[in-house]
This record gives sequence, C-alpha cells and structure tokens, in this order.
Amino acid sequence: MTTLSPFKIVPLLLPAAFLIILLVLWLPERIELLDNVYMDTFKTSFVGILLEALPFVLAGALLSSLLQVFVPDEVLSRWIPKKPVPAILFACLLGVIFPVCECGMIPLVRRLIHKGMPVYVAIVFILSGPIINPVVYGATFMAFRSHPDLAYARMGLAFAVAFLIGLIVYVTVKKSPVRWSMERETGGNAHLHAARGGRLASVFVHTSDEFFDMGKYLIIGCLLTAGIQTFMVRESLSAIGGHPLGSYLFMMGLAFALSLCSTSDAFVASTFLHTFPAGSLIAFMVLGPMLDFKNAMMLMALFKTKFALYLFFLIAACVFVGSVLISVWL
Repeated sequence: MTTLSPFKIVPLLLPAAFLIILLVLWLPERIELLDNVYMDTFKTSFVGILLEALPFVLAGALLSSLLQVFVPDEVLSRWIPKKPVPAILFACLLGVIFPVCECGMIPLVRRLIHKGMPVYVAIVFILSGPIINPVVYGATFMAFRSHPDLAYARMGLAFAVAFLIGLIVYVTVKKSPVRWSMERETGGNAHLHAARGGRLASVFVHTSDEFFDMGKYLIIGCLLTAGIQTFMVRESLSAIGGHPLGSYLFMMGLAFALSLCSTSDAFVASTFLHTFPAGSLIAFMVLGPMLDFKNAMMLMALFKTKFALYLFFLIAACVFVGSVLISVWL
C-alpha cells in the first residue's frame, strides 16, 4: 500500500492557505465580484494561462524522463572540470544539454553528489539548470513575444546568480553540508519500470508521473494568478506595482508561494506585465525555479539546516539585487 510523502503534501498547504484567507477576508466585502462577468473573466484567464503553459510542461517532463532513463549519472561526473571556475561555468551551462525541471532536479543532484560531484558544482546546477535550458527559454520567449529582452534578461540573471553563489559556496563552505544519513536516491522506480516494459515504457511512465506531479502546482498557480488578476482591485495592484520595493518583494513572495514549474511561470508573469515593473517580473521568474516552497522543503532534506538557510539568504539577496540592477537596462 502506497503512502503519500510529506514532501508531496506540504507544498500544497501554503497556496491553499493563501486561497482560503483570500476567500474568508476578501470576498464577503466584495460579493459583487461573484457576478457572472467576473466569473467569466476568471475562467477565461485561467484557461488561457493553463493552455499556453501545458505544452512546455509536457516537453520539460519528456526531456527530463529521457535524461533519467538513457543518460547514466556517471557521464555527468566524468565531464566536470577539476578547477572551480571552469567547473562552475560548466554547471551553469549544463541545463542547455540536459534540461531538467526543478521538480526532478534535487533527486538527480543527490545521486550525482553521492557519485562524486562537488557540492558547489551541484548547487550551481540546481540553481541554473531549471532556467538556462532551451525549453524554458522557448516558453519565456513565447510568453513575452512583444518583449523578447525579458527572455534574455532572465537567462542572463540566472547565469550570474548561479555563478556568483557557486563561487561564494566554494570559498566559504569547507565541510560537506549534505545530510549523508539520508536514504540514497537510486532511481529504483525507473529501473523497475524498465525491467517490466523496457526503456521506452519507462520513459512514458516517468513522463506521465512527472507531468501530473508538476501539473498540480501549475493548476494551483494558474488559479491563484487568475484570481488575483480578476478579483483584486486594479488600483491595489497598481499601488503595489508602483512601489519600487513593494513590487519586487510581492513578486518574489508570490514566486515562492505559487511553486510553479519553470516551464510555465513565464506565462503567469506575463499577466502582470502592464501593472508591475519589468525588473520585478525577472525577479519572479528567476527566484521561483531557484527557491520556492516545495524546493525549500527538498533542499532542507538534502542539506543541513544551517547551510540550507545560508543558501536561501544568498539566493534571495542575489536575485533581489540583480533584478534591481537589471531593471536599469530594461
């Protein structure tokens, strides 16, 4: 009999609590928002965001499954340069070759660390891999067709943040921060499926599992975003968007709470294009894949608590400062 893992349940609690608070505190004062016009707008917005994002989520799940089944972990370990700067550059660009969604990144990296990948290289791969890859770039470019510079800025800031954090971790962390007592991820499910029906069957099973696992986060994110866009008073959004500090903190907090997949978050961010500054949208699209609620739980499981909190601070600070600086260019 299978049991639900806490790491699959807990990430759903924060968005659900956010939605419940919204319903309890907000809607009774604005009962007119339940009018058919608002509900039609909500449904149209939700379906539009969802349909735009689904193909990219499916593509990401398929590519991740192909990597899981056909590429041995040892291949990546043999390719890593020995010197720190080339190794960090290699890890920053590894997602271009092996596009893995953040939903499956940490189990993969855990195996690579156990096979000898340096921790600072693994962290760079965790941060950059879900963003700097062709699938995410294509999704971002499609979401901001009229503003392609936002796609370039997202890739550039993700590269800079991952590279800088990799250097900081290499210089400041000398002891291994990994919880070695944890049970090792061996890809047993994939091997079991492969034994039953071959590698092709394993690809389809892994793809469907990852697609539906990511899909629940995508649907919750689309629901909350459509609700914010439809029911929240435009003046309130404009007030937040017009406040320099508030817009960045709001979008970074939203990215953490929604826990969207990196192949779909650009479509959510694009709905805020005319109410929030471009820099805050970049912060949303870079912070989310690096540090959201579900990833934070998995990082806390992989690394010791003190190091995990240190890593969270580095990610938030670098993304905030970098997005503010890059907004000058945008």
